[in-house]
Amino acid sequence: MPEPRDHGPLPPLLVLLTVMTGLVDSVSYLELGNVFVANMTGNIIFLGLGLATKGQTGEIQPTTLSTLCFCAGAAVGGHLAFNKITHRGRLLGAATAVQTFAILVAALLVSALGHTDKPGRLVTIAILASSMGWQYAIIRRLEVPDFRTVVVTTTITALVADRDEPKERIVRRTLSVATLLLGAAIGAVLIREVAVAAPLWCAATILAVVSAASYITASHDDSNHWG
Repeated sequence: MPEPRDHGPLPPLLVLLTVMTGLVDSVSYLELGNVFVANMTGNIIFLGLGLATKGQTGEIQPTTLSTLCFCAGAAVGGHLAFNKITHRGRLLGAATAVQTFAILVAALLVSALGHTDKPGRLVTIAILASSMGWQYAIIRRLEVPDFRTVVVTTTITALVADRDEPKERIVRRTLSVATLLLGAAIGAVLIREVAVAAPLWCAATILAVVSAASYITASHDDSNHWG
């Protein structure tokens, strides 16, 4: 039986990205028109309901835009981005650096122009959804089990359905679900108590921390065993 792969500092960094996902989706759902930019399962349901009711259950355009932009971001992150980077720490560092810029642009748009006018709202949705699709594609390339940062449906199912799992996997799955929940809750509080853009600024800060930590840990001499 093969030895389990060492993932070094990647799991805690992916925990931070899961919190970041909750922050971003709290803004998109609560303030950008009941649309998700990370949780595509919810978007597909919303899109189906909207098509069947001819838009009576909500706007179709934002949901469609979010889904398409998520797919575009995932395609770039999965097939084109950083293909020559073989070390997983450097890959995560480069990917989160790019995503930091995208989230900062979205935060600036919301802070400076607001989020109620339709053109600005659609642009913000497009930026956020593309960045989250990008993130999920990169996370899949890292191949760290139980930490997908964007979706937890499989994680929840495995948590309650799988039998005789090692304690470590149960802890990882529980942590993955809990941190997404925490991020969404913090995002809602920040929107209510601080500003609509506050969760996005926090998300950009988390991304910058993850990017820096990824580069620093990947530069250590002993990083080859997990890279």
